Amino acid sequence: MNDVGGDRPGTFTVLARDGEARRARLVTAHGVVETPAFMPVGTVGSVKSLCPEDLRAVGAQIILGNTYHLYLRPGDELVARRGGLHRFMNWDRPILTDSGGFQVFSLKAIRKISEEGVEFRSHLNGSKHFFSPEKVVSIQKNLGSDIMMVLDECVAYGAERAYTEKSLALTTRWATRCRQAYPAGGDQLMFGIVQGGFFLDLREQSLEELAAIPFEGYALGGLSVGESIPEMYDVLAHMGPKMPGHKPRYLMGVGTPLDILQAIGCGIDMFDCVLPTRNARNGTLYTSQGKVNIKRAEYKEDDAPLDPACSCYTCRTFTRAYLRHLYVSRELLSYRLNTIHNLAYFLDLTRQAREAVEQGSLARLTAQVQDAYAFGIEG
Repeated sequence: MNDVGGDRPGTFTVLARDGEARRARLVTAHGVVETPAFMPVGTVGSVKSLCPEDLRAVGAQIILGNTYHLYLRPGDELVARRGGLHRFMNWDRPILTDSGGFQVFSLKAIRKISEEGVEFRSHLNGSKHFFSPEKVVSIQKNLGSDIMMVLDECVAYGAERAYTEKSLALTTRWATRCRQAYPAGGDQLMFGIVQGGFFLDLREQSLEELAAIPFEGYALGGLSVGESIPEMYDVLAHMGPKMPGHKPRYLMGVGTPLDILQAIGCGIDMFDCVLPTRNARNGTLYTSQGKVNIKRAEYKEDDAPLDPACSCYTCRTFTRAYLRHLYVSRELLSYRLNTIHNLAYFLDLTRQAREAVEQGSLARLTAQVQDAYAFGIEG
């Protein structure tokens, strides 16, 4: 068992509160995560276009990898022979691995669910594979992540109640099997995933069942799957405060700046989303003044920094005119510089949220960001 600063992995300490919002600290085997925290998505062991040094420079505390993708390529056993994912990708800070459930269940036409697990075909070559709860735990043990997620079924938006109830029961049974495959007390932490669609009573049932297992943390899954923003916020407002107060709370795959601040206000601690990295590659950049579509002609001769309030390498070094030139020229450097900035923005946003919770001013920060995106340079 590794200790970090005298605390065991899994130690979670709430340091300040502002309403339901928390400022906390989670200890893992590879370091401490200060929350609220945003996790850049490094699906295949790489945050697209960035190297680990770039991630450290923008302040990433923890990144996310994906069990499904790493299992298919290069293979979790190969990664284990290389000393685990941290060593393989030369990242010495915490890593969370998703179980791959969302990816598998998105392959609707080429997967089959049973009590034992899910059979699916690879999106790479069509080869047949099977994920059981025990298998996804074994894969994540090989990867050596600091936080592993249980196998769950993410039901589609609009699923009927009868199907959602059946799926929820299966997800709970799978969660129990995951916990049995890796009992509490090891260096790797395990988070349960609350499901139940958009039926609030089923969400409560899922949480009650998972809290009894128990896990080192709890996630809200099955959001940002096609529902309206008010529907998502209703689930957050209802469920966030009900999740165990002495454990970290993780909102999976949700993440506009306003979504994150709204969720923090509901008591959520951890976030991941592909939005900042994917949009960076598409030329959409997040700034303190609102969104910037860098491809637009109005930036052709704009010598201002992308965001005067940002201190990242991109904003310190280059003009909007140059960033536009790189993007319209399809230069690979465009991906790197845009991604550096977008991640710096998201990571700084959660840093500001930590300070705001300490100062009791989260509502003010949320209003400022809301104004920027309602009335900013591109809305």
